[in-house]
Amino acid sequence: MPLLTPDLAATIADAQQRSDTIQAAAPDEKPPLGDGVPWSSWTDYADGCEVGVPEGDETKTMVPIGHRFSDSPDADYLDHLLLVPVVVETGKPPIWRLDDIQFTDSTMRQALASAFEGYK
Repeated sequence: MPLLTPDLAATIADAQQRSDTIQAAAPDEKPPLGDGVPWSSWTDYADGCEVGVPEGDETKTMVPIGHRFSDSPDADYLDHLLLVPVVVETGKPPIWRLDDIQFTDSTMRQALASAFEGYK
C-alpha cells in the first residue's frame, strides 16, 4: 500500500493474516476483522467528509478528517490522520505517508491490536 508507512502496511497485513487464520479455524464465527480494517472511528457510512487544516512540523503532521451525517448531525465525529515523512528513494525528498489514525477514543493501531484480545 503505497500511501502507508512500511510499518503500518506490515501491521495491517499481519492483522489481516491473523484474522484469516482465526476465520479458517472457526468458519462459522465472525473473525476479529470481520468488519474490515478500521479506517475510521465508526463503521457507519458518513455521507459527508471534510478535510481540515493540517498541523505539525517536519517530523509529523496531523490532518483532521470530519465525518458528517446529513440526517443525524449529532453523530458527526472527527478523526485525525497521522502523516510522517518516509524516504522512498535515496537522494529524493521524503514523501508523506499515513502512519496511524487517531480515532475518537483510540488509534487505528490500538484498534487492530485490541481486535485480537482473547485470541492466541
